[in-house]
Order: sequence, then C-alpha cells, then structure tokens
Amino acid sequence: MSALSGKRFLVTGSASGIGLSVAEKLLAAGAEVVSLDRNEPSAAVTQHVKVDLASRESIDAALEQVDGTFDALLSVAGVPGTAPAATVFAVNALAVRHLAEAFLERLNPGGSVVVVSSTAGFGFPQRLEAIREVLATDTFEEGVQWFADHPQEGNAYNWSKEVATVYTHSMGLAFGDMGFRINGVLPGPVQTPILEDFRETMGEDTIDGLEELLGRHATPEDIADVVLFLASEEARWINGECITVDGGTGGAVVSGSVPVPEF
Repeated sequence: MSALSGKRFLVTGSASGIGLSVAEKLLAAGAEVVSLDRNEPSAAVTQHVKVDLASRESIDAALEQVDGTFDALLSVAGVPGTAPAATVFAVNALAVRHLAEAFLERLNPGGSVVVVSSTAGFGFPQRLEAIREVLATDTFEEGVQWFADHPQEGNAYNWSKEVATVYTHSMGLAFGDMGFRINGVLPGPVQTPILEDFRETMGEDTIDGLEELLGRHATPEDIADVVLFLASEEARWINGECITVDGGTGGAVVSGSVPVPEF
C-alpha cells in the first residue's frame, strides 16, 4: 500500500499543468484530493472548490467550504507575467502566504506546505531588503497596497517568485516550531499551457535556448514527483528549503559555467 493512501491533500492549480499532475499522482496512490482552482480539474478529485487566488475574500470563502484536516497543502497555482502585474503578485506571492498561514489550523501533526515557486526568482538576493519589507506586512490587503506603492522594475513574474521563494526559506523555523514543515520547488521551463506566455515575457531566445541546451523542457510529472517527495515522510528533515528542478541549468549558472539568463 502506498504511504500516501488515505491521506488528505489540498492542491491549488489542479486544473492543469503541474497541479493536475500532482492531483493525478495523489489520487492514483489512494489519497484524497481537495482542489482549489478557478477551473474544474479533469482529475476525479474528492472535492473541487472554485477560487480566485487574487482575492483574499475568495480564498477565505473557499476554505470555509472545505472540512476536516489535511496532511499537506500543495500550493501549485500560478499566473504568468502576461497577466496584470498586481494580479501576478497577488496570486504568485500573497495568496501563497495567506493560504499557508490560514491553513496552519488545518494541518495534521507533522503536516507540511509545499510551494511551487520558480527558477525565475533566482535574483532575490539583490532585492532581499524590499522582499523582507513586503513580507513584513500583516495582511493580504497590506501586501497589495505595498506593491501599489512600490512598483518593482522588470518582470512582475520574476518579482512574485522571488517573494514566494524568500517566504518559503524564511518560514522554516517558525513552521518547525509548530511541528510542521514548509518547502519549495523551483522549476525551470515546464511544458505546460503557460509556456507560450513565458516566451512572450522572458524572450523566445531564452526559453528556446534552454530547451536546446537540455534537449527538452521539463514535463509536469518531473516537477510533481518532487512536490510529492517534499510532502512525504521521506523528506521529514527538509524544512525551509527550495529545491531547484531544472535539468542542471541552475547549477551551471551559479558555478559560472553558463551566463546568467536575461529575462
């Protein structure tokens, strides 16, 4: 019997891409899956609740429709940089934080949160002061206002993922003190419906160049397996970490073997 059998998971972004693959793998292993997404997933989930992750009110209303406790929150949903900047930041960063903290009372002992961020957030050390400032806001609405008052240079997607990555790193000790874990997964380009959006916002040369370098882009299954590992007992001593899953390009960049990509 699978170690996931009989366990309960809440998955955001389960209607497509990585989130759908995560949901399908959990269901195949005998787990219960509650889906939060703006669209209906094709997987036969245990329960689906429609949500707008750009809205704190919608998130809270969705959670009120969900009963019981869970073994993990798998925060996979995201929007690309072609969406309005405020929406990108709200969904990819503020919703991640709000859901994680609102979900603490729903987690079973030893439970965990897994955040799917992105290698596009690799520049966070250069903006760490600003990121720590926005994460010091107390509420979703205060975060929205901070971003309105402090527009960031460059791609809003990169910024949102920088914030999500730093949030994950920064909360490990706090979660651990409560008997939980929080970790992240940083994919490179993945063969999902929003890959075309990344070609538009990050440049065809960058996205296609990575595919040529590696021979292919990641599949949703490549990323989903790491998400499930981090949510599992096998990852029990991993906390506050973000695992890069990009076929090796991240290591090549940090070691100076290849130039830093320009997004």
